[in-house]
Amino acid sequence: MNAAPADQIRLLDVQALDVRLQQLAHKRKSLPEHAEIESLSKDHTQLRDLLVAAQTEESDTAREQTKAEQDVDQVRQRAARDQQRLDSGAITSPKDLENLQHEIASLAKRQGDLEDIVLEVMERRESAQERVAELTERVGAVQGKVDDATARRDAAFEEIDGEVATVTKEREVMAGSVPADLLGLYEKLRVQQGGIGAAKLYQRTCQGCRQELAITELSEVRSAAPDTVLRCENCRRILVRTAESGL
Repeated sequence: MNAAPADQIRLLDVQALDVRLQQLAHKRKSLPEHAEIESLSKDHTQLRDLLVAAQTEESDTAREQTKAEQDVDQVRQRAARDQQRLDSGAITSPKDLENLQHEIASLAKRQGDLEDIVLEVMERRESAQERVAELTERVGAVQGKVDDATARRDAAFEEIDGEVATVTKEREVMAGSVPADLLGLYEKLRVQQGGIGAAKLYQRTCQGCRQELAITELSEVRSAAPDTVLRCENCRRILVRTAESGL
């Protein structure tokens, strides 16, 4: 294949722009914010799970407290009715009076036991409420960090994407000035060779594979016509001669 030396030089410019696009893609993918967000998101999920568990516990103890208070109230009301009957003087039978007094005493003990249960449940509920408050604060703090990291990542995305757009346009213009057959070969090699399809021959060394040309290969390069499209014998990339080739 033949191509004007100037076209081959422009191919190096296209390659440089492609390398820049690869660098930008790598930069976008490897932003430190990605790992930061992932780590913080895991922490946030764990804390949210703990918060849900604490909220469930608080809700359960709230129902338990309500039930215990209702039990106390029922016993209190029953005791009040019995006391009212006792105070009314309507019961004259000694045995009935003894039974009623015994029931009032039993209800008083039962009420005391139930009130102890209420206090115990209230303590557990208070502890659960404190846990909910603590975890709510921690979840909010971590969410704030996630939001901050996300904002920084998005700002970096915007900057990188802006440069990608600029480089892409420049690349389109530059590639449009390269002969189609030369550009086609370059694109094919670029896919095969990890993104590098054309390399400069600098000081007798291929800048694609960093291998110095053998003497026989140098002779072939020196004797080749200026418009001959050369290929590196080692990596098979397009080898572009410049004033710095050392020939």
